[in-house]
Amino acid sequence: MLNGKSILITGGTGSFGKKFIEIILNKYPNIERVIVLSRDEYKQFVMSNMPEFKDNPKLRFFIGDVRDRDRLYRAFDGVDIVIHAAALKQVPSCEYNPFEAVKTNVLGAQNVIDAAIDRNVQKVIALSTDKACAPINLYGATKLCSDKLFISGNVYSGFHDTRFSVVRYGNVAGSRGSVIPYFQDLIKNGAQYLPITDERMTRFWLELDDAVEMVLMALDVMHGGELFVKKIPSIKITDLAKAMSENLPIKTVGIRPGEKIHETMITREDAKNTVELEKYYVVKPEFDVKHISQKYIAAKLVKPDFEYHSGNNDKWLTINQMRKMIDVI
Repeated sequence: MLNGKSILITGGTGSFGKKFIEIILNKYPNIERVIVLSRDEYKQFVMSNMPEFKDNPKLRFFIGDVRDRDRLYRAFDGVDIVIHAAALKQVPSCEYNPFEAVKTNVLGAQNVIDAAIDRNVQKVIALSTDKACAPINLYGATKLCSDKLFISGNVYSGFHDTRFSVVRYGNVAGSRGSVIPYFQDLIKNGAQYLPITDERMTRFWLELDDAVEMVLMALDVMHGGELFVKKIPSIKITDLAKAMSENLPIKTVGIRPGEKIHETMITREDAKNTVELEKYYVVKPEFDVKHISQKYIAAKLVKPDFEYHSGNNDKWLTINQMRKMIDVI
């Protein structure tokens, strides 16, 4: 699928980008080139010297920011596939610096769309988040806007062949901002308890390899206009704390601004456009993007009252299962 292709990853020095690049370089030996576009030269230096990437002739590093439209036009020249992972992701930071989040997550998305169309990129996958579904914080609102822009990009592209789809998933275990490294640091430094915001809280659980697998699947089957949601298990935050330390007590510290008890991936309002497949759901766009409905005509439509959130999931991880996964992060 990727052999002979040139792939560019925005925000490629992040947790997802590094894992994605590591996997595709091993899986597709005849890949043309892989371009890492990010704005932090030090992270690029560190990444370029990691054993799995050092001296790889197919890997390119390109300093740039998705806010800079002209730079994207240069970076996308000759690129076949774009994975858009760049974003401001920290909820408190986005709340405190709202227009900075808009510049990167919304205006940056539009720049990626424009550059992809005008540079004749074949496929674009934009990474989304559960916080973009029924958002209650600015980060989620900007990512929802980004999702809508990418889906609409299939119409906006006119007679060009560029296709856009979105992959939405929940918290990635062990990634930057994940609660797991936070708890690990507390335990390492002799904490007397593990703080949780609410005992009722649940979250989706996704490992980095699963996130990469989801994006590769979407690249393979996308028509353009889909929002893909992988079926993944849920966890209880109290179980996660117990999995990380059997001895430390749990202390409830109160829910933070912009935080939900359960994270949602598909709302009830989206049910009318959602079909179910074996390993994932597809939310089709409100408008028919060049006969996308025909691609999923045989897929099962979910029930009208369907809603997919971490609290009503039918797949849950046990404490022992979580402990085994944490050991390899």
